[in-house]
Amino acid sequence: MGALSSLKILDFSTLLPGPLATMFLADLGADVISVSAPGKPDLMNFFPPIIDELGVSASFAWLGRNKRSMELNLKNPAAVAAVKKLVKEYDIVVEQFRPGVMKRLGLDYETLKQENPALIYCSISGYGQTGPMAMKPGHDINYVALSGNMLMMDGKTPQKVSIPNFHLADIAGGGYMSAMAILAAVHYRDMTGKGQYLDMSMMDSILPFACIEGAGVLAARKYPQGWQGLTVSGTQNGPHYDVYETKDHKYMSVGALEPKFFAALCQTLGLPEWMDGKIIKKDPELMRETFRAKFLEKTRAEWTQLFRTVDACVEPVYDISEMVETEQVKAREMVVSVPLATQEEKTVEQIANPIKMSETPAQYKHTAYPTGYSTQEVLKWIGLTDQEIEEVMK
Repeated sequence: MGALSSLKILDFSTLLPGPLATMFLADLGADVISVSAPGKPDLMNFFPPIIDELGVSASFAWLGRNKRSMELNLKNPAAVAAVKKLVKEYDIVVEQFRPGVMKRLGLDYETLKQENPALIYCSISGYGQTGPMAMKPGHDINYVALSGNMLMMDGKTPQKVSIPNFHLADIAGGGYMSAMAILAAVHYRDMTGKGQYLDMSMMDSILPFACIEGAGVLAARKYPQGWQGLTVSGTQNGPHYDVYETKDHKYMSVGALEPKFFAALCQTLGLPEWMDGKIIKKDPELMRETFRAKFLEKTRAEWTQLFRTVDACVEPVYDISEMVETEQVKAREMVVSVPLATQEEKTVEQIANPIKMSETPAQYKHTAYPTGYSTQEVLKWIGLTDQEIEEVMK
């Protein structure tokens, strides 16, 4: 039995935020049904490579892990009636449409809670359900830009703009925060018997990523120009918190902020005269240029070996293909073999659930099913006749 085996979730979301949240919950035992619209394929299914045996992309197979899949035309009154019947049992709903869409379909929180007063209903959107931007479309790049995080991506000066090559708002703002909100609502329901509505904004949810700088700005109403203060304190702009190229044109990361780590860094680099840390305030640019020259003397593999047993917070910079082969990732079992949904004798490797629980570990029952695979099975489960199923599936 999984930790969340009592939870039943209807997931109307696509792309990354909602599907990621419900995948984490499904790994921990929740019964999740993914509901999609006929003729509107999920864009995640277009990211190569395609798993031929399933007919879906590797990304789609991952995000749909442990879930069943239905196709319903929510503009069809019979399909809407089927959803209302489902929420009597599947009492957590996740949707990711623009504000107002589910209300027009007759599937909004106020309507569905009439069917089940204990309903937990999570709406994930770019800007939330309220405010002047609520109805505006957006993507990850827009939320990161507006949140103040994009100007900090470079790590040296807020005047240079860097675009993250990962979906910060979708993953952290949509996926992780929504999963946490749903579990908090479940806990409240367990205590009181009451469901509730969750208004999750991806932009809201990544504001805490600027928390250190944001706290300062809110206190002083002034942005730390040039981040001079950070150079001295040794965080993002300090030479001992940076990335350095190696002899083979790869990179090492350095995060030697604390005095003992900085001393170990200098000792290993052959700079014992700097171990007392006075150079940090005295001449940080000399320190940076010296570090650059030092790291260019050896390959990444050589530096990795040198720092392997040194407590200096110095580690290699890996790409994804290198990451999955590391001893740490393997020891943590963060890559797992998951049976294909339609051919269980075959498996595909996927990134595992990061939540480690001693009594109820995550389970990996199967990859995503092809879209709509479980539609008839679920409709029969709620008691529909063949003729009624035919009507629903129009």
